[in-house]
Amino acid sequence: MPDAPTIDTGNTAWLLISSAIVLLMTPGLALFYGGLNRSRGVLNMMMMSFSSMGLISILWLFYGFSVAFGDDQNGIWGDLGQYLGTKTFMAETDLWGETGIPLYVFMAFQMMFAIITVALISGAVSDRAKFSGWLLFAFGWATLVYFPVAHMVWGGGFIGAKLGALDFAGGTAVHINAGAAALALALVLGKRVGWPRDAMKPHNVPMVALGAGLLWFGWFGFNAGSELTADSTTAIAFLNTQVATGAAVLGWIIVEWLRNGKATLVGASSGAIAGLVAITPACAFVAPW
Repeated sequence: MPDAPTIDTGNTAWLLISSAIVLLMTPGLALFYGGLNRSRGVLNMMMMSFSSMGLISILWLFYGFSVAFGDDQNGIWGDLGQYLGTKTFMAETDLWGETGIPLYVFMAFQMMFAIITVALISGAVSDRAKFSGWLLFAFGWATLVYFPVAHMVWGGGFIGAKLGALDFAGGTAVHINAGAAALALALVLGKRVGWPRDAMKPHNVPMVALGAGLLWFGWFGFNAGSELTADSTTAIAFLNTQVATGAAVLGWIIVEWLRNGKATLVGASSGAIAGLVAITPACAFVAPW
């Protein structure tokens, strides 16, 4: 008889660390968005990110993970009952595939992705959405959009399995997905009152930079952690995350210098986020140079 699968402590430790630092990205996002916001709306802006940490965690446990990573049913969602939150997976043999990682650790890692994907959308509704309305939207969008799209890309659905799309760490499931929702919300809610007549400068630039730094730090878990195991592919994803982001910061600084005669901290922070987003889907598929 074949040996029973056993826990790989190295891979498990790496994914636990990655999960924790990916969660840190959401408070980082709250600081980044909050600093860019006007002072009167900063608390509402930051609460949208923090509330996502609570709401999406519960939804993911009870049915989100099952929809996203359950056995494929029709190319769009997984078996709802397979990992339903009322079931338990605490045995030594409850592992995720061939990784040697406990199923709950993989569930937690992907939970952090779901949280920040919802939180990313909030920047598009700055000064224009009530907190109660945001919570209702977050509940519906996570349920009807993110969970099925995550399945379509990573869980055996038609984007990944049928179309063969390559998305190592979230370019489609996270960034395009959240970006489309942000655009839709911005179109529905319209312009901020007073724009473009009134100046709407960031109220706290150091907060912006701190948020960008925390996002940059957490992104190593986001990208390199998506390999699940600690191997050479993890190393490539890790290095590419740093190099691409550094190049984007430098590029933004140069453009600002040429256009405006000086570089800015908001620009450098924006460049960092742009680089992180750009490399995410391909971070394990391209050479660092």
